Amino acid sequence: MLSFKITLIPAILLYCGSVLYAGTTPVWTYMIVAAFPHDQEAFTQGLLYHDGCIYESTGQRGHSSVRKLDIKTGAILQKYELEDQYFGEGLTYFGDRLIQLTWQSFTGFVYDPVSLYPLEQFYYNTEGWGLTDDSTQLIMSDGTAQLYFLEPSTFAVVRTLTVTDDGKPVRFLNELEYINGEIFANILSQNRIACIDPHTGVIRRWIDLTGISAALPPGYAIDVLNGIAYDPGRDRLFVTGKLWPRIFEIRLISAAGH
Repeated sequence: MLSFKITLIPAILLYCGSVLYAGTTPVWTYMIVAAFPHDQEAFTQGLLYHDGCIYESTGQRGHSSVRKLDIKTGAILQKYELEDQYFGEGLTYFGDRLIQLTWQSFTGFVYDPVSLYPLEQFYYNTEGWGLTDDSTQLIMSDGTAQLYFLEPSTFAVVRTLTVTDDGKPVRFLNELEYINGEIFANILSQNRIACIDPHTGVIRRWIDLTGISAALPPGYAIDVLNGIAYDPGRDRLFVTGKLWPRIFEIRLISAAGH
């Protein structure tokens, strides 16, 4: 069990430059509110908050899992390990089920959220990357500029949506989270999150998280930013990355600076 304490971070605003964002889409920044311990060996592929706990899907073949975490301590409360041929990916909590994708196996899994016992498998015809839901449909990414809306009982594709910014497709959509009418998406290997209109696919705003990894303790071989979770009851937004020893709670700062 991890024994770290919650770390409160001074309210230092980290602003983005203008070089990466030459378009007209507003760019928001952030403030770190708090930092929570996180298993530094977790290759985070999916993250969500539900009923006081963090649920996480981890990747890499032979190390993939779905797990339930204590947000305050980082302790792993429950864990189910996937068979070695699977590479865990996106995760969502829909109804009374946990639903997890895998990367290149065209296979997803449904779990009992209490026991993490697998209940069923389902299949899809593309790669599995990110997964979230809007309370009526599942929303899936596959690393392209497409989002797939799935019927949650049959997993059939209901519609697809191309994500664009200034009229151009935005590829490498990764981990997803549906927050207050927007789809938040990590962009693979970039320190930014796209906030997407679920009806048009247009990116309404960018969240630039440049510099956030500098708040991690030194000495860890971290990978890219990946992982978005939201606590609607307390309006808390969490982010982390692959092999990151912390989960950060952040507050968003609008393009107008407040």
